[in-house]
Amino acid sequence: MERIDNLDRKILEIVMYNARIPSKDVAEECGVSRAAIHQRIQRMIDLGVITGSGYHVNPKALGFRTCTYIGVNLESGSMYRQVVPELEKIPEIVECHFTTGPYTMLIKLYARDNEHLMELLNDKIQTIPGVKGTETLISLDHSIVREMPVNY
Repeated sequence: MERIDNLDRKILEIVMYNARIPSKDVAEECGVSRAAIHQRIQRMIDLGVITGSGYHVNPKALGFRTCTYIGVNLESGSMYRQVVPELEKIPEIVECHFTTGPYTMLIKLYARDNEHLMELLNDKIQTIPGVKGTETLISLDHSIVREMPVNY
């Protein structure tokens, strides 16, 4: 991957906290032209440094008040590729990771309440062929939500 320089890092610091900031404001803060900002951002998109932009939706505002992490154990780790497409069919699942440690997979999901969570576990996740067991961890609060620092 082509390296990013200090100007790229400065641009990233600005736009990763406000993707809607006008290019002219970024250009002014960086001391370069608007065209340079557009070119740099496009290059970072092409390089895969910037992978998306958009709005973050608060699940609680949509009625999903329970954030849960579920450790999933499979009959065999090689079943991961067959299980993931089944998990993708469950819209409440927002993340899935193939992990080391006590679980084969770790998933994050949002449920409306405990009853909805139980339905997701018993009727959807635990019925997927290859799922041997689950362990549920309910998040009581999240204290840190941030992007990876670019000047690390």
